[in-house]
Amino acid sequence: MHIHILGICGTFMGGVAQLAVAAGHKVTGCDANVYPPMSDQLRGAGVELIEGFDIAQLALQPDVFVVGNAISRGNPLLEAVLDKGLPYVSGPQWLAENVLQGRWVLGVAGTHGKTTTSSMLAWILEDAHMAPGFLIGGVPLNFGVSARLGDTPFFVIEADEYDTAFCDKRSKFVHYKPRTVVLNNLEFDHADIFADLAAIETQFHHLVRTLPASGLIVSNAGEASLERVLQRGCWTPVERFNDVAGYRVTGDDASGELVLHGAPGEIGRTTWALSGEHNRANACAALLAARHVGVPLDKGLEALSRFVNVKRRMEVRGEVRGITVYDDFAHHPTAITTTVAGLRRKVGDARILAVLEPRSNTMKLGTMKSQLPDSLREVDSAFCYAANLGWDAREALAPMGERALVEDNLDELVAKIVAAARPGDQILVMSNGGFGGIHGKLLAALAG
Repeated sequence: MHIHILGICGTFMGGVAQLAVAAGHKVTGCDANVYPPMSDQLRGAGVELIEGFDIAQLALQPDVFVVGNAISRGNPLLEAVLDKGLPYVSGPQWLAENVLQGRWVLGVAGTHGKTTTSSMLAWILEDAHMAPGFLIGGVPLNFGVSARLGDTPFFVIEADEYDTAFCDKRSKFVHYKPRTVVLNNLEFDHADIFADLAAIETQFHHLVRTLPASGLIVSNAGEASLERVLQRGCWTPVERFNDVAGYRVTGDDASGELVLHGAPGEIGRTTWALSGEHNRANACAALLAARHVGVPLDKGLEALSRFVNVKRRMEVRGEVRGITVYDDFAHHPTAITTTVAGLRRKVGDARILAVLEPRSNTMKLGTMKSQLPDSLREVDSAFCYAANLGWDAREALAPMGERALVEDNLDELVAKIVAAARPGDQILVMSNGGFGGIHGKLLAALAG
C-alpha cells in the first residue's frame, strides 16, 4: 500500500509513518515545515518528504491519503482530495486498522504523564524480553526512537484525548481498542476543543466503553474525575493505584529509593534515577499494567532501576560555570507545579530560575493564566516569554511581584536570564515546543 500523509512531521504522524514503513508500506508525506529532527528520522526511514500542500501531490496517486489532525478545511491539498472524491482516512484510524488490529494493545491515557508512563511500560516489557511495539509522544532514551513496530503481540501506545482529524472529532484513543488501559489522571485541558471537564470525561467514558471484559483498567484512585468516568458505566475489571489501602509507590528523591506497596504491605524496593511524586505514581501504574501481560511486580520494579527518562522530561541540556540548564515539556499549570516540586526536592535550597513559554493552545487562550503564579510558587525567579499571547502575561504574573519578569523578545529574555544567573543556579526551561532554541542560546551566553 502507498500512503501519503498530510501533516507528517508531527510527533504522532511521524511515528505512524515510521511504523508504516516498517510494516512494508510505501510512505510519502508533506507538511508546512519539514525540519529536523523528525525530517531526519523520516528520510532515514526512506520516506519522501515534500514541503507544503501543493495540489501537484495528487500526481503521486497513493492508495489512500492519511490526514493528520493539524490539517484543517481550507488546506489546498485536502480540498483537492475532497473535490476529487479520493480515499482518505485519519491517522488513528489507519493505525488501528493496519498496525494495531489483532494485537494486545496497552494504552496510557490521562492529562499528564502519558509519555513517561508509556515509556516505563514499554521498557518493563522490553526488559522482560517481550519485545513490544510502541508509539510514544516523545523519545524514551532506553530505546532512542519514538515508534517501533515490534514482532510480538504486545503494543504500547500513548492514548491521547485530543481530537482525531477534521472529519472525526472523537478523541484519538477511541480508535485504539486497548485490552489494558492506564487512566493516569484527568483534568481540564485542550480548551480549544473541549468546553469543560465534563466534555473530556465523556470522551474517557467512550474509551471505557470499548474495553473488553477480559481486559484491565489501571486507574488513579486519587482522581475524582476518573471515578465519575467509571461510574458512568464500566464492564472491565479495575485496579487502582495511589490507594492508601492498596497499590502505591513511595520513595526518597535524594537517595533515589523506590518502594512498591500493596494491600498486605511492602512488595519490593529498588533505586532509580527519576524524582517526584508524579513519577512514582507513573511507575505504579506501569507496574500494574505490565503485570496484566505477565510481568511480575518484583521483576517490573527491578526493570525500573534501569529505566532512563524521556527526552525533554527534566533533561539536563548542559552545565556552564556551575549553572545547570534543564529542558522539560511541562506547559499545563499542574505539570509545571509537579515539575518544579520534583526539582526542588532534588536540589534543596539551590535557586531555581523557571523559564516558561505558554505555547499550548490552552495556554495561548489564557484559560489557565490565573493558575500560573501558584504553579511557580516554589521557584526563586520566573521568566515568561509572552510573544504572540492573546492575554497580558505581566498582569497574570503580577502576584509574584519582583520574582517574575515578562519579555516579548527572545534575545532580550535570554540576556536577562543570564544576567540574573549565578553559580549553583538551576535554570528550568518549560515549553511544549522548541522555544526558539533557547537552551542552546542560554548555554552559549553563559559560556560567553
